[in-house]
Amino acid sequence: MTTSPEYASVDTREERVPATVAQLEEEGDVAADFIEGLLDIADIDGDLDLDVRAGRAYVSVEAPAGGSVALIAATDTVQALQELTRIAVQNRTGRFSRLILDVGGSRDARRDELTALVDRAIARLDDGASQASLPAMSSYERKVVHDIVAERGFVSESYGDGADRHTVIRRG
Repeated sequence: MTTSPEYASVDTREERVPATVAQLEEEGDVAADFIEGLLDIADIDGDLDLDVRAGRAYVSVEAPAGGSVALIAATDTVQALQELTRIAVQNRTGRFSRLILDVGGSRDARRDELTALVDRAIARLDDGASQASLPAMSSYERKVVHDIVAERGFVSESYGDGADRHTVIRRG
């Protein structure tokens, strides 16, 4: 049985070499094609914007006037769509993808939620706690939390494995 390069299997255990800008742009293009197909199937109007930042392809889906992307902008939905898109990109390119998907400003909204979560954790530290644990979250969300914590002058570390990986905040 032959396997089309479009659906070739990928060994993700290999050492990951940082992608070039051209490869990240290709990821963005493949992701945009995949997402456009999903939007068409769901009959959702959306404008796509592609970018490369900090070694990742970023794909944003924005609503045109009267658009309906809010239907798929919930945090869990965006996370699921991002994972499906990463798999589609990986199947097409043969490389592991760390692309980020934003739907209707969902990333900014999630950053605001994470900021509030960090602020509540810091309030617990101000009330005398020696540390404050946050709930488990994705690696991208943990990275955002680490950045927010550092901006506030505190330190954070991630603990746990897989879906249980979470962040603990302490004084510096």
